[in-house]
Amino acid sequence: MLNTVILYSTVDGQTLAICQKIKQVLTEQGEQVSVVNLAAADVNDLASVDKVVIGASIRYGKHRPELFKFVEQHQAILDTKLNSFFTVNVVARKPEKNTPETNPYMQKFLGLSAWKPKLLGVFAGKIDYPRYRFVDKFMIRFIMWMTKGPTDTQGTFEFTDWGKVDEFAKQIAAQK
Repeated sequence: MLNTVILYSTVDGQTLAICQKIKQVLTEQGEQVSVVNLAAADVNDLASVDKVVIGASIRYGKHRPELFKFVEQHQAILDTKLNSFFTVNVVARKPEKNTPETNPYMQKFLGLSAWKPKLLGVFAGKIDYPRYRFVDKFMIRFIMWMTKGPTDTQGTFEFTDWGKVDEFAKQIAAQK
């Protein structure tokens, strides 16, 4: 039985929801899976596993600093494991920006990080205006207006393609 850790960096929780779905698929495939917040993870979370999955969200055009710090500190051990990385961002709601090759945030991550994950995924996230603080609500609404996305601040808009998440999880499960 393969042992897998899924590490996540999330602002509003959609990346964690995606990680939970991946865990479900991997568990059904017979893997032992734990889900750990990247901010609390350390080398001990990596040492005893066969696979490492890292998922990270975008806020205001950037992955959180903890992602870069973690992969820089642990690149040597990450490279010895079956590994994968996915990013979650609302730009990926657009078909022309929802693959690792076409998503600007994935490309930016790959350019900034020395770590080169073996498997890459890109998922559209979620906008949950009612949960945002005033400033975030205003800024995200402005970004959505500029990019022709939803601007109704009473609404919640989930763009995640759960079928695509399932397919990515099956690719992770196929890593041997």
